[in-house]
Amino acid sequence: MTDTAIAIGELSRRTGCNIETIRYYERIGLMPAPPRRGRYRSYGGGDVVRLGFVRRARELGFTLDEVRALLGLAAGGDSTCAEVRDLAAVHLKDVRARIADLKRMERVLADSVRACDAGHDPGCPLIDTLYAEPRAPAARA
Repeated sequence: MTDTAIAIGELSRRTGCNIETIRYYERIGLMPAPPRRGRYRSYGGGDVVRLGFVRRARELGFTLDEVRALLGLAAGGDSTCAEVRDLAAVHLKDVRARIADLKRMERVLADSVRACDAGHDPGCPLIDTLYAEPRAPAARA
């Protein structure tokens, strides 16, 4: 390999991304298929930057399709901040809905733990809660 070529293990170390995840991103097209030197993949500095972008976007909770869209907007050159803002606004709405779901889950679990601690019920309040009829999910605006 040349001095500028990076093996997949080194790419993994530089980005903190698992090797199998890198291969998966290649299979689904988030990362371009790198040239090979024999059996070995050979990455460059641009791959480090791109994979870092993908990893940060995934850490922020963007879906693979959203990451793909962001990469397309970033590479297009003609992308407007408004397009990226629109995608981020939709993602923010989803994040807020998940936070609301988690808060509801926290309340149910806290109530169940308090009921278990009180020890007044002959059964297990948490098990009873899980067997209870589900409430209709909150409508997402």
